Amino acid sequence: MAEKQFCALLLSGEMAGKELTQQQVSDWRPEQGILWLHLDYKKKSNRQWLQQHSGLEALEVAALLAQDTRPRVVQSGQGFLLALRGVNHNPGADPEDMVSIRLYLDNHRIISTSSRELLSVKDIIQSVSQGAGPGNTGEFLLALTQRLTQRKTEFIDRLEETVDDLEDKVMAGKDRDLRSDIAELRRQIVVVRRYLAPQREAFTRLLADSAKVFDEQQRLKFNEINDQLIRCIEDLDAIRDRASVTQEELQNRQAEAVNRRLYFLSLISAVFLPLGFLTGLLGVNIAGIPGADVGWAFGAFCLFLLLLVGGQLWLFYRYKWL
Repeated sequence: MAEKQFCALLLSGEMAGKELTQQQVSDWRPEQGILWLHLDYKKKSNRQWLQQHSGLEALEVAALLAQDTRPRVVQSGQGFLLALRGVNHNPGADPEDMVSIRLYLDNHRIISTSSRELLSVKDIIQSVSQGAGPGNTGEFLLALTQRLTQRKTEFIDRLEETVDDLEDKVMAGKDRDLRSDIAELRRQIVVVRRYLAPQREAFTRLLADSAKVFDEQQRLKFNEINDQLIRCIEDLDAIRDRASVTQEELQNRQAEAVNRRLYFLSLISAVFLPLGFLTGLLGVNIAGIPGADVGWAFGAFCLFLLLLVGGQLWLFYRYKWL
């Protein structure tokens, strides 16, 4: 089931799993069951509904409609305001361009907003519609954070495979276009790391106030999700360090290759320097050049030049310059 611009579902009660119309949402009462609303906050009608009919405070509405959000958890009245980030799996999008989701939740209802499709939300909508979704706000938050974190783990696993491949190519000497590939990998790491660190802080804050959201068993499960996110950050830091080492190794190998070429050119210059000096000296158009009147002088001179080159090469080899 695709995400809609306005999606309303009951998580519990006799009508659990049934999608509600906007009129049914307006007539909803807490005793009917826990209500979950998911809205596209960029749609004008949804913005107006939040501002005029949601019953939320102005600060809470502003948080749900914020254009740019940093992952956080804030207690507000009887509920919580959350801003979380998930991997972007939309067609043509960069996965590291993470999608934000904003939530207000209390014991009776959940309101979430986003402007782009989020697979984790689609999964929960589908499970609720099939009667296998979360039954309360604690279970909903567990389901959402678990899916968000799992997809981050999968994305980081792909980054790890990428750095493995880059390391193999560098060690194999296949350094063509690798600089741009490593630079792109490091850019992705920086962008993802930018949101994972505050999301970890948000999870830690939520874990500290978990008594208001989770029961004991749910708290233990959320602690596992928090640990998984921490491992994601640690893995991301390890990938960043490996990418840096790979880039340094690539630069060292490229510098070494350039040095080898320059060294080879220097040896060639050293060989031809005395040859050029002698041929230039004997090539001046001045009387008195030795052997000018001797027929075998040119051959002897060429033989001398060959012996000179041989002597230079022997000296280079003896001093391990070759």
